[in-house]
Amino acid sequence: MVVLETPRADAGSGLVLASTPHTHRRLGRLLLPVTWGYAALLVAVTVAVASADEATRSKLVRHASTNLHNLLHGRLGTLFSSAFVIGDSVTALVVIPLLVCLLALAERRFGSARLVHIFLSGHVGSTLLVAAGLLFAVRHGWVSAAVMRVDDVGISYGAMALIGAFVAVVPARLRVAWIVSWPAVAVAGMVLGGTFTNVGHFVSVCIGLLAGAWLWRTGRITAMRGGRITALRWSARIDLVLLASAAVLGYTMLIG
Repeated sequence: MVVLETPRADAGSGLVLASTPHTHRRLGRLLLPVTWGYAALLVAVTVAVASADEATRSKLVRHASTNLHNLLHGRLGTLFSSAFVIGDSVTALVVIPLLVCLLALAERRFGSARLVHIFLSGHVGSTLLVAAGLLFAVRHGWVSAAVMRVDDVGISYGAMALIGAFVAVVPARLRVAWIVSWPAVAVAGMVLGGTFTNVGHFVSVCIGLLAGAWLWRTGRITAMRGGRITALRWSARIDLVLLASAAVLGYTMLIG
């Protein structure tokens, strides 16, 4: 593979500055293009759905849903379109700001490409695994066939995968607690909620934990520093605030 560099000469100093992939990655982690781009699309879709009449709104959600009916009829585009629809506008007002914090931390620590990969692994992977389980249950008469048409949209599977993956970046003293607490809360959500969405949350957390463990064990990610917050640099303090906001979103989705 040939890497092309675009030199830029500084007439005063005679230096040649090169644009490198490393520079692009650092710039991306400062500008957070995936975070802001995805948030803008979510806001636009939320406004459009909220502005529509009830019949149109129901139709939009139904066509974007990853329920069994759509998947079995080959509407695989719903695996992606469902990630751009967030229930009602009131829910979106709470979810989107917290989601921005989660995505910002993921993009700062993982980079844009890994953020997308982990999010999609959780969103698509959990959806397909849960769908397979539901199909098996329906065919054996364990659950009603009505579940095949239940609306299933939102960002929670992808978000929970990212939260699980943060095991690679949390301070070392919090790592064991992170590994234990999130699956435990997800199981509590399954017991309290008893829906296939709750099962999907558990699956997506596990997917994220596996991704984070791989990043941590391969040394591809640097963990946050622990210690007193007053002794940390401002960038580290920002990351801790973003992590706390992401945790609030996670617990809200699992138990709320």
